[in-house]
Amino acid sequence: MFTGFPEETLQFFLDIRFHNSISYFEEQRERFRQDVQAPFYAFIEELAPRLRTIDPQMELRPYKCLARIRRDTRFTKDKSPYRDHLWITFRRAGEPREQSLNYWFEFGPQTLEWGLGFWGENRPVMDRLRRQMAAQPKRIQDIIDDCRLPEHHLVKSGPEFRRMAVPENIPPLLQTWYRSKELYIGRTNVKYEWAFDEKLPERVWRDYRAMAPLYRLLRGIYDDVQAESSQD
Repeated sequence: MFTGFPEETLQFFLDIRFHNSISYFEEQRERFRQDVQAPFYAFIEELAPRLRTIDPQMELRPYKCLARIRRDTRFTKDKSPYRDHLWITFRRAGEPREQSLNYWFEFGPQTLEWGLGFWGENRPVMDRLRRQMAAQPKRIQDIIDDCRLPEHHLVKSGPEFRRMAVPENIPPLLQTWYRSKELYIGRTNVKYEWAFDEKLPERVWRDYRAMAPLYRLLRGIYDDVQAESSQD
């Protein structure tokens, strides 16, 4: 049962930030399991039955959803071996992380956030979404409106194509969606103290559920793109 992230979770992240070495982590491995991994797993397990109502094929095994604390330093100048924060991604089982559609959650010393979007740029899906916007702008606008994003303090973000021409039939509220290069919808005005509250999964679930119509729209497009690519 999730009862809020304990202060020990935050303290571990702060400690690993200042003692970021393999030897230190190995000495603290049991502490990591108890103070970090266990509450993250409890958080995932609290949300899992609800997320199945949105997508029965979603990967919900905690060890598959939670990011690894050990960093891949092969292609980065920062050679620190461990992260000082962790994130969760809820996506379809067996799908690669890159370009995947997922609900996410992240917690660390300066971070508490969650939302929906693609992991990085997914041009094929966004191009197909643009075609649907041009062909059925009212349908797409109605799906977004059904999510009541402003009511839930959810905001679209991500880089846009600045010079992309937008068809004249695209309504003003859809134009920024049309130009999106990467697509993320995240929660604003999050209070950091929510991380330590047992009600956190309920708060996150309300926003995930609100975005379910948008998830299903993007999921359908993603599936169509994958089906077409497999036939090539």
